[in-house]
Amino acid sequence: MLVCNKLTIAHGDVVAVSDVDLEVRAGETVALIGANGAGKTTLLHTISGLNRVRTGDIAFEGKSILSMPTDRRVSLGISQSPEGRKIFPGLTVEENLVVATASWKSWRQSCAEDLDRVFQLFPRLKERRSQLGWSLSGGEQQMLAISRALMARPRLLLLDEPSLGLAPRLAEEVYERVKVIADTGLTILVVEQNTVLALAVADRAYVLEAGRIVLNGTAAELRNDPRVREAYLGR
Repeated sequence: MLVCNKLTIAHGDVVAVSDVDLEVRAGETVALIGANGAGKTTLLHTISGLNRVRTGDIAFEGKSILSMPTDRRVSLGISQSPEGRKIFPGLTVEENLVVATASWKSWRQSCAEDLDRVFQLFPRLKERRSQLGWSLSGGEQQMLAISRALMARPRLLLLDEPSLGLAPRLAEEVYERVKVIADTGLTILVVEQNTVLALAVADRAYVLEAGRIVLNGTAAELRNDPRVREAYLGR
C-alpha cells in the first residue's frame, strides 16, 4: 500500500532522514521505532505531505504522491494522528471529530455512523462529546486524536507517538484500542519510542537510528534481536 523508496529528507542543510526504504502492506500494522531525534516524525510528516523530499519517492497504492498536497493525500485515504495530539482548543470533542470529515462529507452524507464507531471504540469520548477538547485529560486527548484521524475514513492510519506523555496504564489502554483498530484490517504505520508497546501490536517493524533504517523484520524477530533488546527493551 505504501512504499518509501530511497527517501532523503533535509531541513535546510541538515539531513534528517537518509536513503530510507520502507513499505507497508495492506492490512498490516508496521512499527517505526527509535530514539527521540532519530527522524521518525520527520518521515511521518513527509508521508503526509508536510515536508519536502530531497531525493527518492513515496508511492501509495502504486502511484507516486510526491507532487500531491496534504489535503489530496487525505482524500486518497492517508490520515495522521499527530505527535502531541494537536486538539483544536476552541472546539468540543464532537466538533474536533466532525471537522475531520471535510475530505469526504457533503450535505448528502451523514457522519452519525462514523461517530458511533469511534464512540464504541472510546466510550469516554461519548460521555464528553459536548466538552471542550482542551479540557480532557492527556489520555482522553490521545483517544480524541486517534478518533479524529479515523473520522477521515483512512485506508492508511499514521500514528505518531500515541503513548507520549501518558502514564503506563493509560498508554497500555490506548494500545489496546490500537490493537482493536488493527484487528478490523485497517493498515497502520505507528511511530513510537515505547518499543514494548509498539512491537506488541505490530506485524513488522523498522528501527530508525540517526535518520537511517538499521534493522527491520517481523515484530517477533526484533523482540528477540539482541541489539534491539540491548538498546530499546532492556537486558
